[in-house]
Amino acid sequence: MASVIDTLPRLPVAEALPALGTALAVGTRAVLSAPPGAGKTTLVPLFLLGEAWRGDGRIILLEPRRLAARAAAGRMAALLGERVGDTVGYRMRLDNRVSAKTRIEVVTEGVFARMILDDPELPGIAAVLFDEFHERSLDADFGLALALDVQAALREDLRILVMSATLDVERVSALLDHPPAIVSEGRAFPVDVRYQDRPAGERIEDSMARAIIEAHRQESGSILAFLPGQAEITRTAERLDGRFGAETTVVPLFGNLSQKEQDAAIQPTSAGMRKIVLATSIAETSITIDGVRIVIDSGLQRLPVFEAATGITRLETVRVSRASADQRAGRAGRTEPGIAIRLWHAGQTAALPAFTPPQILSSDLSGFMLDLAHWGVSDPAALRLVDQPPAAAVEEARNLLRLLGALDAAGALTPAGKRIRELALPPRLAAMILHAAQDGEQVPAARLAVLLTEQGLGGPAIDIEERLRRFSNERGERAEAARRLAQRMADGFGKATRSAASMPGALLLHAFPDRVALQRGGRGRFVMANGRGAELPETERLAGAEMIVVADLTGQAGRQRILAAAEIDRAEVEAGLAEKIVREDQCVFDRPSRQVRARKVVRLGAMILEETPLPRPSGPKAALALADGVRQLGLQVLPFSREAAQLRDRIGFLHRSIGEPWPNTSDDALLAALETWFVPFQETARGIDEISSARLQDGLMALVPYEVQRDLARLGPTHFEAPTGQRHPIRYDGDEPVLAIRVQELFGLKQHPSVAGGRLPLLLELQSPAHRLIQTTRDLPGFWAGSWRDVRADMRGRYPRHPWPEDPAEAMPTTRVKPRGT
Repeated sequence: MASVIDTLPRLPVAEALPALGTALAVGTRAVLSAPPGAGKTTLVPLFLLGEAWRGDGRIILLEPRRLAARAAAGRMAALLGERVGDTVGYRMRLDNRVSAKTRIEVVTEGVFARMILDDPELPGIAAVLFDEFHERSLDADFGLALALDVQAALREDLRILVMSATLDVERVSALLDHPPAIVSEGRAFPVDVRYQDRPAGERIEDSMARAIIEAHRQESGSILAFLPGQAEITRTAERLDGRFGAETTVVPLFGNLSQKEQDAAIQPTSAGMRKIVLATSIAETSITIDGVRIVIDSGLQRLPVFEAATGITRLETVRVSRASADQRAGRAGRTEPGIAIRLWHAGQTAALPAFTPPQILSSDLSGFMLDLAHWGVSDPAALRLVDQPPAAAVEEARNLLRLLGALDAAGALTPAGKRIRELALPPRLAAMILHAAQDGEQVPAARLAVLLTEQGLGGPAIDIEERLRRFSNERGERAEAARRLAQRMADGFGKATRSAASMPGALLLHAFPDRVALQRGGRGRFVMANGRGAELPETERLAGAEMIVVADLTGQAGRQRILAAAEIDRAEVEAGLAEKIVREDQCVFDRPSRQVRARKVVRLGAMILEETPLPRPSGPKAALALADGVRQLGLQVLPFSREAAQLRDRIGFLHRSIGEPWPNTSDDALLAALETWFVPFQETARGIDEISSARLQDGLMALVPYEVQRDLARLGPTHFEAPTGQRHPIRYDGDEPVLAIRVQELFGLKQHPSVAGGRLPLLLELQSPAHRLIQTTRDLPGFWAGSWRDVRADMRGRYPRHPWPEDPAEAMPTTRVKPRGT
């Protein structure tokens, strides 16, 4: 093979190959960083074919996308003068081209994860190469963690190489225990980076179309334009329609296109022809589009973001990272010197994030957690991952897998879970096929599952029935491959026994039991079994359906938009989910009337299928429902008497100043503890207006541990007894206790009044005889000795009939005026 290497093109990465060969000859791990266009995807696997340690073992090259995998295999095979499937082949979900002669297998990252999970010893495999690892897909992170596990426990001879053009070398090297890090500095050809700031408010397709037309007029060569998604590509193509002559073609490149259409977009043009490729991030890495010397970058990308709180994944348009911007610019220098035009201000580049966020931080982890359980691990922290997944997403995944019957209460894989994992589908859809097979309906279920996982099959309709009809009649290599895949899945369950298949809604019940939805609130508005609302455009046929099953939706909580659904009737729901349907008597709070109502309900999750009114209730259940009403309306609806409000303030003051065991009586704390202090004391109330004020006071006192209740009067007294014998209320509603009192009532007092066993002084609001504030103090003796003189001088003229002695500390306290004539 060394002679073959000598005939390969001298791409920049070639200078790093000797160091790489040495690193993998004396060790089993290495990291390679090489800029875009350096040739690492093509040359490194071919170079490693000639290494002695390989023996006759295969080299596995991981690529993030199918297009990149096919392109890499095709380019390596061409350099060897062979067909794909000979020395170099590829393996992916809908297409395999390998043979007994294949020694380099280019696989998508998801395929490799299943390879290693199904056979951890990786027999016959000498090396695993993680290409474009900077993209940090969930499958790549997981695959690397598994490979490191296997290398440590089963295959000490397995070589692991992580490579990328824009790699966070330090973090990845640390994960791999700091193996040799080889850096290739060269670039295939220089790229001139230019900036064209997009006017504020202008649509990206307008800016992109203008930049393409200008670059086409001023420069030679083909153009690769990066846009965030299919919709922007379509709108840009519309703006370019008719703007160029017959020598220029405009072609799209995105994930929903067929393999033939994608391959056509990256094929070299004929002599004298130019091409304008409008692409998503699919063209960012590992492919070369011959003839492209101009890249125009919108600076935008569309990323999936999973929200554990809603259980849905939505697409979000965000700025690209600096690493992605560099990758995109590098596409212009693959075959000749190029130009990269960025549609943003140069100063904005420094503000871009360094790397695209790893998928593990924002993905649905149900499939990941299922595979983890198969690996014998329940906690992701047990794996060597660059980033650990969020705890909320992990728990959401576990809950879903339990709902589907794939995990038991201890988190271990169930027999059903093993079958679900074997199907290589999202767990929801695999569970659907497993259940359908019990009724002999695995074929339609498998077709439905493939339809929902392969973007673009059957068209973009929201109505899944319509998409299935189109898919059944769809011709083309991709549709045929998808149907063959579905048949292979179904064949794993034996021969189908049902000739008439259920409608898709009935099948989807077992994939999305939490997303069965009932029309509520008008046409196109639905509430799902998980309690969340979702909407359809009113013009959709499904908008008038009484019940649907939602297979895909997007948007944030409260504004979720249905992307794919199928109609279903109640009889099918009750038959398919009989074990999940609950019939019960309920006490609920009716917010408009502020009353507790009772009803007999038939429900699926939070979705009420049927309800019948019952007589108004009382007792513990009514009190619990009333507590729910208080939470909805807020604590201010409770009729606290003056005494109850003061008691609450006193207890809260002691909590703030002393702490335990005095309970917290803030709004949030009391709302959280309604079952403790409110419910047991309000069992006769059936509405907000019937809540007992006296019983509220009893409930508050019940929060105070019995052994310290007797200390409440001593530590937080309700009143202060003045030297005159008068009792004055103490306020505890602020940061410190406050006593408002006429100054004459404190004459003769030589110590400052305090509470909490003398630890906390009262804030004295000293008042005039007319109860107007004249001074505040926390040091009464200091006030007598100090500013009293100024107060006395001012007050004597205003209130001559009241005593204003020179030395109030020695005077007699009084509530009276001086006798006339004195």
